[in-house]
Parts: sequence; C-alpha cells; structure tokens
Amino acid sequence: MLDARTATDHFPGIGRYVSQLARHLVPQLAAGEELLLLHNPQAHSGWPLPPLQANVTWVETAVSPFSTAQQWQIPRLLRQLNATVYHSAYSLMPYRPGIPTLLTLYDVIPEQFPQLVSPQARLLARLTTWLALYTGNHFLAISEATRQEFLARYALKPEQVSTVLLAADEQFKPQPETAVTALRHKLNLPESYVLYLGINKPHKNLARLVDAWAMVVRELSGAPPLLIAGRWDLRYEMVKTAVTQHNLQNHIRFLGPVDDADLPALYSGARLFVFPSLVEGFGLPVLEAMACGTAVACAQTSSLPEVGGEAAAYFDPTDSTAIAQALLALLPHSAKLDEMAKRGLIQASNFSWEETAVATLTHYRRLAQ
Repeated sequence: MLDARTATDHFPGIGRYVSQLARHLVPQLAAGEELLLLHNPQAHSGWPLPPLQANVTWVETAVSPFSTAQQWQIPRLLRQLNATVYHSAYSLMPYRPGIPTLLTLYDVIPEQFPQLVSPQARLLARLTTWLALYTGNHFLAISEATRQEFLARYALKPEQVSTVLLAADEQFKPQPETAVTALRHKLNLPESYVLYLGINKPHKNLARLVDAWAMVVRELSGAPPLLIAGRWDLRYEMVKTAVTQHNLQNHIRFLGPVDDADLPALYSGARLFVFPSLVEGFGLPVLEAMACGTAVACAQTSSLPEVGGEAAAYFDPTDSTAIAQALLALLPHSAKLDEMAKRGLIQASNFSWEETAVATLTHYRRLAQ
C-alpha cells in the first residue's frame, strides 16, 4: 500500500512525489500485483492519482496524517486488506503498521540549520523522524546527499538506506515561442529575465541573492530583471526589505505563486535560472529548468551537484560576492548560456519517473518476500 494521504496542496513537494510515483508504478506492476492507494477523498486535491483499474484500488479513509487515530485505524485497514507492504511518504505515519514498511526520506534541514526552525518545530521533527526510522524496515533517500545526512545523524546501517532519485514531470520541456509569448502577456513579463522559483524560507538564501543582484546591477549595464516566483511565507519578509534597502524595486520583481501549467513557459522564457539554496533534499527546480532548456546557476552544496552534474554553473551560496561573480560570468555571454542549456537538456534526460518507479517497486518486492 502506498500512503497517498499527502497528495494534497498542504504538501506541495511530497504531493508531487506521491502523485508521480503512483502514476508511474502502475505500468510496472507484474501480473497478480496490485497497488493499494490510501487517500482521504475530502482532503485530496491538486495532485492526480492513477484511476481505479484492475490492478489499482483506492482505499478511502478520513484519518489525517496529523491525527493520532491513524495509529490504530491505518494498521486495522492494512490487516483487513491483507496488504503485504506499507510505503509512507511522510514521517507522520502509523508507527506500528504490522507489516514490512518503506519510508521515503527527504532532508534533515531542521537539524542542519536549527537557527532557521523554532525549538518546538525542531523537537517535533526529530521525534517523528526517530519514530518513523524505528518503524521502517527500509528507507528511500531522494538523493545521495540526503542518504549520507541520515546515515551520519541516525543509527542506520548503510544497507538500510537506498538512494532513489526523483525526476522532472513530463510537462517540463522546452516550450514554443508562442507559449512563452502568451505567458509574457498574461503575467506582464519582460522580454529578458533571470528567474528564481521556490518559497522564501530562510534556507532558500534569497537575502544573499538580493545582495548579489545589487552587485550585478552595478556591474552589468542593462542587466535583465530578476523575477522571484513561488509561494510566499509572510514570516520571512526580510527579502523584500533587502530589495528596498538596495533600491532594487525596478530590478527585482516578486511574481508570487504561478500556476503549475504555466511553469514550463516561465522556465523556458528565462535567460538564466538561479537557485542559491543553502540545502536541498533534491532540488527539483534545477532539474525542471534544465528540462525546459534553460541554463542554470546554483549553489554548490548538498544534493544540487547531483542534480546539475556538469551542466550547471556553481557558486558558494554563503558568499554574496561569489554569487554575483558567477552571474556576471554568465549573463553577458549568450553563446555560453546556449551551450549550458544544451548540456542541461542532456543532464535532465538522465532522470525519469519510470526509473524511480522501477527502483521503488524493486524494494516493495524485496520487503514482501
């Protein structure tokens, strides 16, 4: 059983993962194998799941991952359905499921950057992670960097944790100029722009990106504007404050959330995608930008070199001057950006949800033996 209760808007990253995994698992199932999908029809939204069919069964429950009732109701469901393996995509899960359990691991950001998380949130994250790790029989890390972090911080044996990489969704591919132009009119975008896409939480390092962009504007005549797109957490307004302090209101624009269907055109229209995050479990925006044929400059930290390979340009994310120098070395050179974009398309093609599903299904079968 794949626990798809996190395929909701409340879990944007995990929801995307569960949705893509579920849909790509189905074609890989052998004769006699069945995928059980646990979901809450009242909470489900945003992320599509495979339809009911001969080898796919939806198991409905009103029990939330945040409810203590899941500790007895979900194991009871598993028994009633004779499920052979339980796969949780989240550390809030039943901690005595009663059958072999697989758990997906994303990151340890609250422990790597405790100053960015409240003590209560840090304690809760560590407690639920410990309980989930105690429960699981095997674990899937979404990058080798994530795998190494968990091995270093928890009492896990190397053979207990496998790296199973993610991929860009099929919609992320170079868009025709007509689509880019249509989005430009829809969102009133400039002809040329540099793009960041993601939330504004502190570990995303946007304050340093703003500092770096002030240097770019000073050094590069006619620098394109920087567009910052993505969900906005009102607790972290210091980024907008930094824009005002640097007098960059005419050089940095905040787009806010962008419809998922518009993201490929937004990536495709960018001159360069920049991603200064201090830490990432995987870093899907880097891969999505590359899949759309856009050159990428990103932090040389955590999982990002795994994703970007030799196609991306890297910088030290803790040094605003280093970020600015990396951008200044790229933006005036169209030929260099074009070559990076070509390498990025090749790099992105090395990742696929089919391979992710095949690897995951292999672990299901091993646990079911």
